[in-house]
Parts: sequence; structure tokens; C-alpha cells
Amino acid sequence: NCDWSSDVCSSDLEILDGDYAYLNEPLANHYGIPGVKGAEFRRVTLPDARRGGVFGMGSILTVTSYPTRSSPVLRGKWILEEILLSPPPPPPADAPPLPNKPSDVRGKTVRDRLEAHRVQATCITCHRRIDPLGFALENFDGIGAWRDQEQSKPIDSLGELPDKTKFRGPAELRRALLARKDRFVRTVIEKTFTYAMGRPPEYYDEPVLRTIQERLEKDGWRSRTLLHEIAASHPFQHRRNAGQ
Repeated sequence: NCDWSSDVCSSDLEILDGDYAYLNEPLANHYGIPGVKGAEFRRVTLPDARRGGVFGMGSILTVTSYPTRSSPVLRGKWILEEILLSPPPPPPADAPPLPNKPSDVRGKTVRDRLEAHRVQATCITCHRRIDPLGFALENFDGIGAWRDQEQSKPIDSLGELPDKTKFRGPAELRRALLARKDRFVRTVIEKTFTYAMGRPPEYYDEPVLRTIQERLEKDGWRSRTLLHEIAASHPFQHRRNAGQ
């Protein structure tokens, strides 16, 4: 959110910890937020820390799920790729699928099934990085509605970062990531730079990226500063079309 005619501009950190969402009545009902009437979308201050930022968005939670259930694996992979800029390797070709027979599902949460699945030698290396991040979002079902139980069991949303920092649920996950905001801001810079340039950063862009991050920090991480610095940078000013 930027008012380009003034100095009012949101921080890039609101991508993680924004305390508002744009809702209409059907979406507000899905999120369990009262008091929103009508089909028109409007900015609504969230009543608690469950929904803040991208981790509470139904669209993100749905595309990182399967049609019939949530997926800590897809959600953890998305966090590593899109938030931490540290994508996991692709799964090995012989990696077995998560057991899905009625006897495998009955009375077991997705976390229960994953805990049994990931002990296999072909699975543990990747899953021990991916799953603990996704577990923090297990209070959201496959389409992003909040739940406190699955299979009549309380949701266990305990997770951890690759550096072993533990957290529980989406609010603590956001706090843990914001305590390491430099990593997240670097992700935003690189992705915005890639969009602007039409190519990912190269090693020779590193001084420019570091300068942008330093100026962002001095200016309170404002989105407008990021766009201005990329547009004014040497790589952007001297870019070439593919045919040139």
C-alpha cells in the first residue's frame, strides 16, 4: 500500500505481519471474522494474530494444500522457496507417497502420518527441513479455514526453523521470521529485482543488492524505497532487450 503523492507507504515487512486483510462478507465468513457485510472488498483490521500477512491468506493456504487435506510439506516448501529463498532439493525418484488407505487415515492427523512417513531413509533428509515449517500452519485446513482439531485430536502446530528455533502456530512463526528480517527482506529485494529486470540476479549484481538493502533499512523498509532504488540502479538503467 503506497500513497505515491505523500510519504505514506507501507513496510515490506507487512507481507509477513500485516494486521489487516481485504475482505468482503463471504471471505470474512470463511475467515471467521464478524461484522463485514456486502460483496464489496474493503480493508479490515484483523481481531487477532491468526491471519496476519501472507500466512493467513486463504489463496496461499489453498494452493499449498491438496484437494482433500492440508499439506505441511507443500506449505513448508513454499516458505523455504518464497520467504527464505532457500528451496529444498527435488524429492528422489523413488520417494514413496504418503500412505492414503482408509486404515492409514482413520484416527490419524496429517502430522501423525508424516511422522511415520519421514522416518524412512529416502525421506528424512528433505522432510526434516520442510515439515517443521509447514506444521506451524496446520491450524488452517486445506482451504484456509481455522480449526483447532483434526480427526478429533488437538492440532499440534509446533515447528522449528532450520536453525532449530522453535515456535508454535502462525503468529510465532511470523515473529521468528521477523527476528531474522534481513533474510526475508533479501528475498523481497531479489524477487522484485527479478521482476523488474526480467532475469534473476547474477553475482555481479551483489553490490547493488546490498546497497538497496542498506537503504531500505535506513528508510524503515518502505515499499516505495525498494521500487525507487531498483528503478534508479545501474543494472535497471542499463538493461538490454533480448534482441539487442
